Amino acid sequence: MSVPAAELTIVGHYDKAPGYATRRPAGSPSWLLLWTEAGAGFVEQGGASFAVRAGDLVVLGSGVSQYYRVLPGARRWRFWWVHFQPRPSWTAWLGPFARGDGCHLVGGVPAGVHARMGLAFERALQDARWVPDAPLPGTFRPAETSGSGAGVAEARVPAVVVAGPARELVLGAVEEALVLATASARPEGARRPEEGDERVRRVLALIAAEPGAPHSVASLARAVALSPSRFAHLFTAETGRSPMQAVREARVRHAASLLEVTDLDVGQVAAASGFVSPFHFSRAFRREYGLPPRDYRARLRTHP
Repeated sequence: MSVPAAELTIVGHYDKAPGYATRRPAGSPSWLLLWTEAGAGFVEQGGASFAVRAGDLVVLGSGVSQYYRVLPGARRWRFWWVHFQPRPSWTAWLGPFARGDGCHLVGGVPAGVHARMGLAFERALQDARWVPDAPLPGTFRPAETSGSGAGVAEARVPAVVVAGPARELVLGAVEEALVLATASARPEGARRPEEGDERVRRVLALIAAEPGAPHSVASLARAVALSPSRFAHLFTAETGRSPMQAVREARVRHAASLLEVTDLDVGQVAAASGFVSPFHFSRAFRREYGLPPRDYRARLRTHP
C-alpha cells in the first residue's frame, strides 16, 4: 500500500467489506488514528495484535510495521482514519493505553461519547477542505454511511491538507477526539477512581493540586492518618505504582504545562515543579516524554 508523506494530514472514512487489508512493512512516517463506528477490524503493530469494535480508538505511531484489516468473520468495518503528526502533549494522554511499540488502544469508549466523537471527525473532514476566503460550515451533521448518490460519495472522499489554518483546525478536532476518548475510557486492568480507597483518592487529589510541594511518603501518610509503611503498601496496591512514582509523574506533567505556556527557563521549571536539580528533572522528563525539556519546548514552537 502507498505510504502517506509525513507532512500530509489526511482525513477519511471507510466502510469496508471482508477482504480489505493494509500492510506497511516499514510503517508510516505519519501517525495513524482509527476510530471504529461499526463492525470489527484487526490491528497489528509493534508486537501487539487485537480486534477492534465499535467504540475502540487505535493510535499507531510512525516508523513501525503495521497491518490492519477487516476482522475475519465480520461483515464490515466502518471507521474513521486520520494520518497526522501529533502535538507533543498527546503522548502523555495516550501513554496509559500503550499496547506495543508505538501502538495504543483506547478500548471501550462509553457509548454516550460516540456521537460527539463522530461530530469531531465530521468537522475534521470538512475543515480539511476549508480555505480562509470561504465560509466555515455553521453546523456539522453526520453524513450518511450507507446508500448511494453523489452527495454521499463526495462527503466521504478523503481530504488532504498540507499546512496552514485548515491543518490546525483538523488537529483541533483530532485533539478533541483524543481528549474525549482517553478521559472517558480507562486503561486495561485499571480501576475507576470511585472503586478505590478513599484515602488513596485524597492523596492523589493532594498531589494533583500541588505537585511541586515537598511531598514524601511520610508527609502523604500523615495527610490520611496512616503509618508510612501502611500507606505505601495501600497506595501501591490501589494504583500499581509507589507514592513517589505518582508524585514524579504529576511533577513531570506540571512541568510540561509550564514549558508549554510560560517562558521560564528549564531550571526555573524544574524548581517550580518540585525537582531538586535540572539534571534530575531532565532525566525524569525524558523518561516520560521521550525527549529532553528543551527539545520538547522547541518542538512545540516548531509544530504548534
